[in-house]
Amino acid sequence: MSRFLALVAGVAGAMMVSFDGTALLVAQPGLRRTLHASVAEVQWTSTAYLIAVASLLVLGGRLGDRFGHARLLLIGAAGFGAVSVAIVLAPGIDGVIAGRAVQGLFGALLQPATLALLRLAYPPDRLSMPVAVRTSGIAVAGALGPVLGGALVDRYGWSSVFLVNVPVALLIVAAALSVRGVEQRDQPVRARLHLLDAALLATSLGLLVHTLTEGWNPPVTLVEPAVAAVLGALLVRRLRNSEDGLVPAAVARSRPVMASMSLLLVIAAGLFGALFVAGLMLQEQLGLSALAGGVQVLPLTVAMVVGAPLTGLALRRWDPRRTAVAGVVLVALGIAGLAVFGPVGAAAAVLGAGYAIVMVTATGTVVGDAPPAYAGVVGGLKQSAMNLGSALGIAVAAAILTAATAATAVWALAGFAVLALAPAALLPGARPRAGREIVTADRR
Repeated sequence: MSRFLALVAGVAGAMMVSFDGTALLVAQPGLRRTLHASVAEVQWTSTAYLIAVASLLVLGGRLGDRFGHARLLLIGAAGFGAVSVAIVLAPGIDGVIAGRAVQGLFGALLQPATLALLRLAYPPDRLSMPVAVRTSGIAVAGALGPVLGGALVDRYGWSSVFLVNVPVALLIVAAALSVRGVEQRDQPVRARLHLLDAALLATSLGLLVHTLTEGWNPPVTLVEPAVAAVLGALLVRRLRNSEDGLVPAAVARSRPVMASMSLLLVIAAGLFGALFVAGLMLQEQLGLSALAGGVQVLPLTVAMVVGAPLTGLALRRWDPRRTAVAGVVLVALGIAGLAVFGPVGAAAAVLGAGYAIVMVTATGTVVGDAPPAYAGVVGGLKQSAMNLGSALGIAVAAAILTAATAATAVWALAGFAVLALAPAALLPGARPRAGREIVTADRR
């Protein structure tokens, strides 16, 4: 029962965050009209959350490793739901933006815990399936966001997409209260939290994400990346000199974990950059409405939902390296298909299938290879890599679109996705079978 409740809590938490992000996109026009906000102000309702989450995810995972992931899941879900109500009651756009930043803080506590609980509840050889279920849940929630969110906004207004978080948050809190027994660590984690490391990470990532989301705006575009690079270099130096820093040496020195992070970052950049361009193509070139455009890319979501559990089964037979390489190839082919055939169902389905394969394989490798005591840290790193990859992909796509065609941007993103073959090749390969080892030993 504890494993089942851990699965319910982890999947529900991940789905709530996924739904919130996509549903907000259809609520922003109504929010802008109601609160008399500018386009830039409305964009910050997404950007403030993204910066907060990307900056604090690793610290959130570290807190979970020290104080318990069920506890952090409970606090994160309760805070996420409470701030949702506060956003609805905000008197103006500034209050909504501030609320979204605070919501990002609770999201940073919530997201690593949803993955870490699965790592603690399931043994490594049975982890791929719950990870696949979680990935499918994220895909379903992301697909429901524009559709269900649009229906809610049409009937009840923009605030309804935030209020719907409340009952889901209560469900997660109830499940989190019941899974305390899952957290049986190999050894208690009593290391310091390294708040200076967390501050350096938060500031450097915040500046980097802000630069990517703001676009070309000198001198900000020149100064902020330089400051982020200096702070990042200082953080790396501190981590190298510490065996138990914010990112423990056992995690930082793990080739499978670092390769998986790089893989997720590159693939997320390719996917979300391509979706950004596809949305513009559907609405501006083909003249479709937002809802009709969303229907066109539904095959991507369906392929992700179907592909995630199938990947979990495939990983029982094939090693992560070959599986990830196959997923990267499908992602690159799917993005290239968008350039050749346009944003149509077949190309979107291939892209979705490839993304599901990479997502499940890399996530399973991350949480399976890291020590259980640091499950929260790797969960936070994984989410940070994906958030930064998404921001990078959209920024690259937007920059190319200012000087070239949409097809050129999509081809560039397909080429960028091919770079993910390098980290995919560093994932664990096939292990020799026991019978083969015995035969080899006898021959010696």
